[in-house]
Amino acid sequence: WRAVGRRRGQAGRAGVPQVPPPRAGVAPAGPGRVRSGRCRWCRTRMWLRSGVFASSCLLVQALGVALFLRGFFPVPVRSVPRREARADPPAEPAPPGPGMVSNWTKIPPPLFKKVVIVLIDALRDDFVFGPKGKQFMPYTTQVVEKGTSYSFIAEAKPPTVTMPRIKALMTGSIPGFIDVVVNLNSPALLDDNLIWQAKTAGKRIIFYGDDTWVKLFPKHFVEYDGTTSFFVSDFTEVDDNVTRHLDRVLKREDWDLLILHYLGLDHIGHMTGPNSPLVGPKLREMDNILKKIHISLLSKEEASLPNLLVVCGDHGMSETGSHGGSSEGEVHTPLLFISSAFGKRSAPPAQPEHVQQTDLASTLAIGLGLPISRNSVGNLILPVVGGKTMREQLRFMHLNGFQLSRLLQENMPAYEKDPGYEHFKIAEKSHGNWIKLYLEGNNSEILLNLGKKVLKQYLEALKTLSSSLSKQVAQYDMYSMMVGTVIIMEVLILLLLSVPKALSKRAEFEVPLSPPLFSLLFYLMCLMLCAVHVIVCTSAESLCYFCSMSWLTAVGVMMLISALMCGILSAVGKILENYRLPPKNPVASSYSWSEIDVLILAGTIGHVLSLGASSFIEEEHQTWYFLINTLCLVLCQELCRNNFLLKECDPQHSTNVKQNFDSVRESSECKNIDIPAASNSKLGKATSSSEFIKGSDKWISLATPWIILICCRLLRSLNQTGVQWAHRPDFGHWLTSSEHKSELSFLAAVSLLMIFFLVQRRCSLVSKIAMALGLLGVYSYRAAIGNVTFPWQHGGKDISKGITEARFVYVFVLGIVFTGTKDLLKSQVISADSSTKSTGLWEVYSGLVLLAALLFRPHNLPVLVFCLLIQTMMTKYIWMPLKFDAAQITIMHYWFGQAFFYFQGNSNGIATVDISAGFVGLDSYVEIPAIFLTAFATYAGPFLWAIHLLCYLSSEVRR
Repeated sequence: WRAVGRRRGQAGRAGVPQVPPPRAGVAPAGPGRVRSGRCRWCRTRMWLRSGVFASSCLLVQALGVALFLRGFFPVPVRSVPRREARADPPAEPAPPGPGMVSNWTKIPPPLFKKVVIVLIDALRDDFVFGPKGKQFMPYTTQVVEKGTSYSFIAEAKPPTVTMPRIKALMTGSIPGFIDVVVNLNSPALLDDNLIWQAKTAGKRIIFYGDDTWVKLFPKHFVEYDGTTSFFVSDFTEVDDNVTRHLDRVLKREDWDLLILHYLGLDHIGHMTGPNSPLVGPKLREMDNILKKIHISLLSKEEASLPNLLVVCGDHGMSETGSHGGSSEGEVHTPLLFISSAFGKRSAPPAQPEHVQQTDLASTLAIGLGLPISRNSVGNLILPVVGGKTMREQLRFMHLNGFQLSRLLQENMPAYEKDPGYEHFKIAEKSHGNWIKLYLEGNNSEILLNLGKKVLKQYLEALKTLSSSLSKQVAQYDMYSMMVGTVIIMEVLILLLLSVPKALSKRAEFEVPLSPPLFSLLFYLMCLMLCAVHVIVCTSAESLCYFCSMSWLTAVGVMMLISALMCGILSAVGKILENYRLPPKNPVASSYSWSEIDVLILAGTIGHVLSLGASSFIEEEHQTWYFLINTLCLVLCQELCRNNFLLKECDPQHSTNVKQNFDSVRESSECKNIDIPAASNSKLGKATSSSEFIKGSDKWISLATPWIILICCRLLRSLNQTGVQWAHRPDFGHWLTSSEHKSELSFLAAVSLLMIFFLVQRRCSLVSKIAMALGLLGVYSYRAAIGNVTFPWQHGGKDISKGITEARFVYVFVLGIVFTGTKDLLKSQVISADSSTKSTGLWEVYSGLVLLAALLFRPHNLPVLVFCLLIQTMMTKYIWMPLKFDAAQITIMHYWFGQAFFYFQGNSNGIATVDISAGFVGLDSYVEIPAIFLTAFATYAGPFLWAIHLLCYLSSEVRR
């Protein structure tokens, strides 16, 4: 301190302002990025680069999204664990009066000796009950119309993918959308289910088909042979592996339940759609298999118990051949019960009755003499047991009603007030009266009429109970969703407040540290949030994920929320403080909003607000189509203003701009860089571009927005998407029909030539050759799998999987991407050459375009062509001449990327995901490549526009 005092004295004598010594515990200011505010010792501020700040916000945002999704995806409310599910069955309702006791207290005996379940994946109801059924499935149609069978249309609940639907069929419960993710790697099913009940009862089960069953029910089958369900290029072997066991198994007597799951029809739908010529032969193949099984079961029947054949589908398929959504073709599947126990029909039945897919679990449990699964919300299909005595039918209905009422009691606190429970109690009381008359030996018409009345009461009660349970069986974790939403909104507001700083020249954001962490508001908010957390967690009736966390983690989240809120208030205070101060440079600070700025802001905010309505989410493509069309019109107005109005207003100024532009252009061409903007003000930017385009280029520039509008209108006609109008025919359906293969081949060839012409202009010679050979390989691949034909091909050609051709293309994709990556590394490590970096980025982009051309279906290749064409025209005739800033160009790329996501035929429903792209060039299912290829093909539009944005911004090195 003596040395410090001497230096202060010397500084005072020298006339230097004295600085007080630092207090204890306070580090002296150094050359770092931490700067002081107005109060030097009580306020600490840190300056972060905008990239670091944005990355930190995204990490916190990911936490909020994860917490929200954990509460949003419902965790089904289950009954007791499976090990406790085999409780004693309820007895028949006790008849009124003293001394009257029913003697039926056990599970009814089985109604069928052997049961065969044939599950045909993606079997739509019209494939059996429509014209295709009569044409390609004649034996099944004959059994349905005149045989001993009952036919229904089973309605599946979304998500209509295989694993959740198998759960619904075997447990009778309604799976959630989280099962779509689990569908990729199905874990063992631990809930009470029909397979477990049958195994516990000693029944021998054999399974052949989709290996999802083997994963869901491990060690349940005495014999099984699973096939991979995700390799959708396989139409025949996947079914032949099931059928090859049939002859041997049908001759044996050592089984009680046989399950067959055929996948070929689903794979055909994914690859070629429901109208493909391959669908008919596959339906005929399934019809022959059903005929073989039915005849074998009839030949081995005994007088005591008949056999039962069940034919069903797990889900249907949409008009594009996919599934997962809730369209009529996806949720309606046929359900056939074929047995000699049923009466023969004298005439074809009317329109099949609609039932729920979950009803199969209850019906099969009764048919096999097993307890109904505790978590089932399904109803017994009464016609299947309609041939039994009235007492047996009433007993079956009572067992089903008792199971549903018990599940309701475990999931609803006020279950006694539920209409379904009240109806069940009334039916149970009437059932008791019927038993009293029955035990008294009354065989009059009164007993029969009363029995029919009780059946109706039970049916009404079961329907109401099932409806109530469908609403209660899954609960949303609202508290976790609200906490996640608060974090997301706080980060969003903080990002919005930081946008002006992030887009400034310094690209830095001032982060206040002391006020959020040491203010009284921070501690008050922490205490208040912790109190709310205690109240919610102690009073919650259902399990909450956020409440199940440790208290240390929960308090940390509360502190994070409080710190974000204090940071927002501090940022708002800083903005208001700066707003009150007079501007240092009024001329420079004045900024006039152009039509582009207003449109970008209004369009972005309007799109966000539109996501609050489910109908706007279902038809989100309409929002993006409207925004890009409006953007084109505004760009046209901007081009007209720069080419005509400014010239007329100030000809002398435009002449000076032209002279300045000529000199700048000459130097820029020598350096291979783009022309910098004249100034940041809107006036400077407009005048600097008023004479940019001369001669024919000016008129091409003026025509560019209209050309883009025409391209977008053509793309809208190519693929119908959304929900309301997805079923309507479009140009894509016309092209993919078998009658127009020559037109599709011509369009695919022209599209591939256009892709080469638009991409090769900035590639090296090696990349150009690789691109040309790769595009030729794309056409060869599509010709190999039968989508297109070569001009010299005549007659039929054997259809293959095209594995060799696709791998040939992959080699060139990797080569082009490797060449571009090498140039990028060279520009970063060896020499800081902007042209090398720009060329490397473009070659990586070209390799991804080649990959997209391989994965896109042939009728979607024009989408890729128009994508490249619009990018080229926008770059040359709009973005570069008008000198838009980085934020405007980024948002324009984002808008067009979202629009092209829907131009591909995608939607917000998982039914439009083309999983066949994940198996291009693969001869077996490999998880990581399949997931990557499927994701890239789905999001190719936004991804290619994002990469093009990087290419464009990297070329603007002087701006």
